[in-house]
Amino acid sequence: MRYEAVIGLEIHVQLNSPTKLFCDCPNDPSLPPNTAVCPVCLGLPGALKQFGRVPRDKAVLSCLALNCEVQPVSAFDQKVYYYPDLPRGYQLSQFHRPLGKNGWLEVPGEDGSWRRLRIREAHMEEDVARLVHGTEGRRRFSLVDFNRAGAPLVEIVTEPDMRSPREAMEFIRMLRASLRYAGTAECSMEEGTLRADANVSIRPEGSPEFFSKVEVKNLNSIRHLGAAVAYEIARQTELVAEGKPVTLHTRLWDPERGVTTPMRGKFAGPCVPDPSVPPVSVSVELVEELKNRLPKMPAARRKEYGRLPGLTPEDAEQMSSERDLADYFETLLAAGGPPKAAVDWINNRLRPLLRERNQSPGETPVTPERLAELILLVEKKEISSSAGKKVLAQLFESGLSPAELAEKEGLGGISDAETLEKIVEAVIVGNPDAVNDYRGGRKPALGFLVGRAVQAAAGRADPKELRRRLEERLNPGGKQ
Repeated sequence: MRYEAVIGLEIHVQLNSPTKLFCDCPNDPSLPPNTAVCPVCLGLPGALKQFGRVPRDKAVLSCLALNCEVQPVSAFDQKVYYYPDLPRGYQLSQFHRPLGKNGWLEVPGEDGSWRRLRIREAHMEEDVARLVHGTEGRRRFSLVDFNRAGAPLVEIVTEPDMRSPREAMEFIRMLRASLRYAGTAECSMEEGTLRADANVSIRPEGSPEFFSKVEVKNLNSIRHLGAAVAYEIARQTELVAEGKPVTLHTRLWDPERGVTTPMRGKFAGPCVPDPSVPPVSVSVELVEELKNRLPKMPAARRKEYGRLPGLTPEDAEQMSSERDLADYFETLLAAGGPPKAAVDWINNRLRPLLRERNQSPGETPVTPERLAELILLVEKKEISSSAGKKVLAQLFESGLSPAELAEKEGLGGISDAETLEKIVEAVIVGNPDAVNDYRGGRKPALGFLVGRAVQAAAGRADPKELRRRLEERLNPGGKQ
């Protein structure tokens, strides 16, 4: 019997609000342990909670970015369980009346088409404290840092619509891009501001019924998410094939061994309405105001870029993946940069230099207008492509325009036919062995000759034009 996977995700996203959810303590994980605390987030008796407007607005924006229907009234509940990271013995979460419902995101499929995956709900909740485990000699210990306790979270719960590890990974990528576009969260799995749990089960292919699900907790990278889901699908398939039951429980991913391991039985503690926090009201006017703050989202930009001349679906997806990159790309186009050349220059030349300097597209001295001017110089053959690379590197240090830099460094292109012919003639005369190899059928020899011609032109001639002239001279029927 053939089986298919049924996968759903629970994703906790920490909002980048400056304060916590129910107090004015700073929401800053970089502070020394237990310094961003007060009676409210420490859960001391009698401390009065005060719901924050800024976290609420960021939560609503997050719902809108995920195409959720924002509910006019939502409410907090006490999710009761006992663990050292929970100072009050319960967590405030919107279990019964969430803020957002019925959302969706589109992810790319294996065949290049896009598939819509549903979001059941997005609800607000407070984060728990951070546990730090360690050893001292033979002694093992656990420390608690309450700085994170009370930090504002949005938990996104998907429908079990995913059928492969790849779809689960792509969903996280799309969600991360959408929330970064909205400016509500940093969504860094490495730093813990985005944490994902995967619910995985299998079923006979085409059947509406599936076996018990297993939850894999605290996956801290997209790669680990995909690997854990793939392992769990294989493990459950093997169990079913052997006639053994799949039991409902929670597991952890061990990246060193590449396996999931049992953690605990799956249980749901009581969840009752909290009497100390009033219901959260969100007016239609507030929703419209916040909706107007949203930029053009990645899905809309991807479709728009896909209609540009010369761009592939991969180009469109790449240019829309991050907001600052998409803004840079659009400004470059508005400054006259050709779409396909713009993608190539951004991906292959600009971004590696940005990574070396730890810069983003939004904070580099190589503005999109300056890069557009440089691209046009190359496209018009006023400078060569290799000269363009040299100018690009200098744009990081100089305030001169690309044209001024090219003139200052003597990088102006060689385009007149007479000079190009002299270069080609000198290369042919000076490299008789390579010429004979090429005429004897060894095609790679042409690349050697083009390299010599580029070198002779000091990088100021277009390699494609040099190649064309060399082929014309060396091929049968060409000039001798």
